[in-house]
Amino acid sequence: MMIPGLTLYPDFITPAEEAEILGILDAHPWRGDLQRRVQHYGYRYDYKARQITPDLYLGPLPVWLENLAHFLVQNGLFPNVPDQVIVNEYLPGQGIAPHIDCVPCFGGVIASLSLGSDVLMDFGRPDGSEKISHRLPARSLVVMTGPARYHWQHSIAKRKTDGVDGQKILRQRRVSLTFRQVVMGT
Repeated sequence: MMIPGLTLYPDFITPAEEAEILGILDAHPWRGDLQRRVQHYGYRYDYKARQITPDLYLGPLPVWLENLAHFLVQNGLFPNVPDQVIVNEYLPGQGIAPHIDCVPCFGGVIASLSLGSDVLMDFGRPDGSEKISHRLPARSLVVMTGPARYHWQHSIAKRKTDGVDGQKILRQRRVSLTFRQVVMGT
């Protein structure tokens, strides 16, 4: 079953671009205040309050991220340049609980670039009536708009392997860059 508003772009970046981005990220400090390491650019998201306020502004996106953000607009994936990026690192066994990105905080497009490792992302209706898993290959971009953005939760199960087409795939380190447009606190 397809989810309206969910689009996957495999091989969105090259292996060389992936290596370059991972090198840049690993040269910057990681925050360890969650069950996974994160970096925030543009705005820091307040996980406890589930909001973004003006005092959480960190400054403009660094040039390398701004270039990626403009590339998303040039390819018709965002109407405006995203101004917030969260980088999540997932080691084997780590995941993220089912959620819908903060509706009053972010605009109608959420795009996430996967680096380092493939992973299965689960999409489900908040009432539990439907659940679908999609493989996100390394270097792919997943874009959520419309129903996929507002009416389906997404998550990554906490496990060390994923079952894909009857095969057991060992997870490796995965880093995601999630691009969003802030609509609160600006």
